[in-house]
Amino acid sequence: MDGPAKPTEQPLFATERDPRLRLIIPSIVAIAFLMEQLDSTILTTAIPSIAQSLDTTPVRLNLAITTYILTLAVFIPVSGWFADRFGARKIFALALFTFTLGSVLCGVADNVGMLLAMRGLQGLGGAMMTPVGRLILLRSFPRSGLITAMTYMTLPAIIGPVIGPLLGGLLTTYASWRWIFYVNVPFGLIGIFAALRFVDDFRDETVQRFDFPGFLMVGSGAALLQFGLENIGRPTISTWATALVLAASVLLLLAFGRYARRVAAPAVDLTLFRYRSFWVGTLAGGLCRVGLNGAPFLLPLMLQVGFGMSPITSGSLTFVGTFGALLIRPLLSTFLRRFGFNAVLTGSALLGSAAVAGFALLRSDTPHWIIAVYVFLFGIIRSAQFMTSNTLSYADLPGEKLSRATSLGGVLQQLSVSLGVSIAAMVLSLVSGQAHAPTADLFHWTFLLTAIIPLLPIPGFFFLRAEDGVQVSGYRRRGVRQLTPRLDARRP
Repeated sequence: MDGPAKPTEQPLFATERDPRLRLIIPSIVAIAFLMEQLDSTILTTAIPSIAQSLDTTPVRLNLAITTYILTLAVFIPVSGWFADRFGARKIFALALFTFTLGSVLCGVADNVGMLLAMRGLQGLGGAMMTPVGRLILLRSFPRSGLITAMTYMTLPAIIGPVIGPLLGGLLTTYASWRWIFYVNVPFGLIGIFAALRFVDDFRDETVQRFDFPGFLMVGSGAALLQFGLENIGRPTISTWATALVLAASVLLLLAFGRYARRVAAPAVDLTLFRYRSFWVGTLAGGLCRVGLNGAPFLLPLMLQVGFGMSPITSGSLTFVGTFGALLIRPLLSTFLRRFGFNAVLTGSALLGSAAVAGFALLRSDTPHWIIAVYVFLFGIIRSAQFMTSNTLSYADLPGEKLSRATSLGGVLQQLSVSLGVSIAAMVLSLVSGQAHAPTADLFHWTFLLTAIIPLLPIPGFFFLRAEDGVQVSGYRRRGVRQLTPRLDARRP
């Protein structure tokens, strides 16, 4: 006689329990990511209209952009602790609510002070939204599905900076600058209700006390670093003051590095850099992203200032890169399975460098369709690099490290965007000298010089071993005995 039936073991991951969640959860997180990325750039083209409406100057309104980005830099590092302490679903939904509320209040702002304060509120929501959303993805998918999850996470980061200025220009021209903020409301409400309905409330019952001294050090250091980098691209203080701000940020971050060795649970877990796949993905991959992030800033300027195109024409051409990002998504799994992380990262860095340099070949009389095709190809290369490095960063981390890893990874990703724009702006300024408006030739030299940056991290990619990230990529090199990736990835 048969014994009692054994209970069926419940699958660990939500996407295995309910296959519908393989699309629903990434879509929820992608909405949040896209809102956060759009609001980093969408304001740029609307600044003159907002300044006129609020009776201020465009230069002063640059603070609306800076305030948002600084708030992100301060609060992203500690978002993982809040998710562990109070639950990922609660914090994610609260972040969406905060961001949406901030958007509404920005839209109704009738003076500069209110707009700046509400941009700070938006930044607080965005700072919690992005890392916690990344954490939800990582804990909802098995390692074999991580490429799909990270693709949904990376696409908004690629698309947002490209379509932000175009969407901002369209809304400002044909509606009102206030709709730049109101457009977030329906997406935010959908995201809140969907998150509460479909997302598991991951939390850590053993989370330690909040490291307030560490938070002050790393938050202040990150904010000053972000502010200094912003002032390279959009100066609001003198050159000497910028240098002092950057020096203070470095000192604070170094002080935190020493402090973190002496406490059990620092605000940012620097032991994550002991995992080879994490430091290669975030540091080496981040340096490559710095080089590739300058092009979306330089290209619209060259098309408008150097070639004399209208903002709508320029925005339409740069938007084509979005389709390249969409095309590479279904192909990336095949590339990683066939060639492995090392080859894909190195190859996309080489191609990315060549593509950035190739923008120097464009002329004012180049047919628009050729520019569009080239931007499309650049979008494919840039997306391949971003998605691969982001996926590698979390491929071999144990589950208990994910919340802190998403916080630290979020900070480094945010800084790679700012640093990319700042370096591109600095190089353009140095090349232009005393020129009032850069010519097409000066933009060409800027592209050629910034094309060097994606080559710099290639030696870092060579530290990867064949077994790194194989749980995710499925890569098997002939003649190589596969070790246990999670354990081996700890060793340098």
